[in-house]
Amino acid sequence: MDPLGARSQFVAVQNLPTWDQSQGVQDEVDGENQLTEEDDQLTNQLNSLESPFPFRQDINSKIVLFNGDVALLNCTAIVNTSNETLTDKNPVSDSIHRYAGPELRDELLKLKGCRTGEAKMTEGFNLAARFIIHTVGPKYKAKYRTAAESSLYSCYRNVMQLAKEHAMASVGLCVVSTVKRAYPLEDATHIALRTVRRFLENHGENIEMVVFAVSDVEEVLYRKLMPLYYPCSKKEEKISLPLLPADIGNTEGEPVVPERQIRIAEKPGNLEESDLGLVGSHAFARMEGDVDKQRKLILQGQMSEAAQQKQHQRNYNRWLCRARAEDLSDIAALKALYQTGVDLCGRTVMVVVGRNIPVTIIDMEKALLYFIHVMDHITVKEYVMVYFHTLTGEHNHLDTDFLKKLSDIVDAKFKKNLRAFYFVHPTFRTKVSTWFFTTFSVSGLKEKVHHIENLQQLFTCILPEQIDIPPFVLEYDTRVNSKEPPTPH
Repeated sequence: MDPLGARSQFVAVQNLPTWDQSQGVQDEVDGENQLTEEDDQLTNQLNSLESPFPFRQDINSKIVLFNGDVALLNCTAIVNTSNETLTDKNPVSDSIHRYAGPELRDELLKLKGCRTGEAKMTEGFNLAARFIIHTVGPKYKAKYRTAAESSLYSCYRNVMQLAKEHAMASVGLCVVSTVKRAYPLEDATHIALRTVRRFLENHGENIEMVVFAVSDVEEVLYRKLMPLYYPCSKKEEKISLPLLPADIGNTEGEPVVPERQIRIAEKPGNLEESDLGLVGSHAFARMEGDVDKQRKLILQGQMSEAAQQKQHQRNYNRWLCRARAEDLSDIAALKALYQTGVDLCGRTVMVVVGRNIPVTIIDMEKALLYFIHVMDHITVKEYVMVYFHTLTGEHNHLDTDFLKKLSDIVDAKFKKNLRAFYFVHPTFRTKVSTWFFTTFSVSGLKEKVHHIENLQQLFTCILPEQIDIPPFVLEYDTRVNSKEPPTPH
């Protein structure tokens, strides 16, 4: 019996190995990432890029990954994931109630529930933990993904804030949001890991330990993703850089939302043509090599097809690495490109909102990087794109040179796995432009483009509940298509 009255089955967290002591995992990572001489040169050049999650041994020494029951931990507080009435039946809650005793249920009745994203605290009663922090994860629907991300972030952020306010030395975190709430585990893991990382960076000076308590299934994913946010060495930091997801949140780990203020280019309305044709003048751009020389060799037939593919892949990887390294939150805030549900064939649906792309005032090079960043992991399997041309103006229209450059840069999987491109609310002019572009500039795309005159036509391919449509598009479609033509006599 310890001072808290914990029985022998409870786990002393001070005896658990911290993340910086997981040398076996690091050796495995290093072994799986043996680099060729050519790739090693690329890695050396990447050293000039800063990871948004650099190697921090002081933070790693506070992190523990524990495969087991969170209810058994003797942390200052453990976390319970529940529903709005704090009566959820799930493995985590059931175990906590079983070990805490009937007093916990009586105490929860006094709290009168908890809103999604919020956190409330009770005593630990018969647990080894002194406190229990109860939080409510969001119900996940693809159509409301942004809201779900923000709510899940709030869960972890509010838990950590309570720990700080009550001067807690250690916190045992379960995986918030249960299976019945349908939150995709990988997406949820990214939010959990980055939110805790940012909190420890900015506010965690007095928190000594954070334990991620996971199941067998969850452990596999956590071990895969933790090096992205808690690299165990400078080398692992660089290896992980290209693997970071598109949205890494702001400085607190909070998902970027459309209402955020966007950053304006230095010279609005004056994007020179050369700005669209070059990677840039920074260190990463110099890794591109002499592109004109490569093209000349191709035209002269001096570069084999295999060599061309290898060169293209290498160039794309450089763009991708740069996209992972740069702060693209201002472009993300536009909400011009986002993932929603699936079509009738079960393929991921990506949405592009033309009116949300202020071409003349944003950095189009960063827009290109953001597109690569978001789409890279989507395009590994079949997908479709929906482009809303609704109520766009001249300042929203991407020129053909930019689109051609984008097509030339992206990996082959982008074109191969794109099954359909739905062009919603096109004009006669855009139909003509699209025909010319797909006929003379980009091959293999024409048969995939479908002009959609109204949303009812779109819904024959994608169910309404599977796509997040901007309100102004819904209003426009209703107004325009409610005007039925007169019936001929």
